Amino acid sequence: EVQLVESGGGLVQQGGSLRLSCATSGFTFTSSDMSWARQAPGKGLQWVSSIYSDGSVYYTDSVKGRFTISRDNAKNTVYLQMNSLKPKDTANYLCTIRGSNYWGQGTQVTVSS
Repeated sequence: EVQLVESGGGLVQQGGSLRLSCATSGFTFTSSDMSWARQAPGKGLQWVSSIYSDGSVYYTDSVKGRFTISRDNAKNTVYLQMNSLKPKDTANYLCTIRGSNYWGQGTQVTVSS
């Protein structure tokens, strides 16, 4: 059974940092491309970042230079380091296997101004 479990969200002030984790199991993590997406209240799902199995990384423009995606293949875990957080980053952040229908439950990030 595929499982994706996010953690690390919380309430932080503008300019602060958070590190999200997505612990996975039930599939071959090392050969899987992984992504983070977010959904703000009342809005649709927005892709945030991806890390491929070869280590290539990609970001949506609004987080470039502030967020860093990484993976630990030994721990089957993908991370999202978020710095210089802004109120517009407030959302539920979800982890997914890129191109699949597998999603975690998400972790809430709230940035206060």
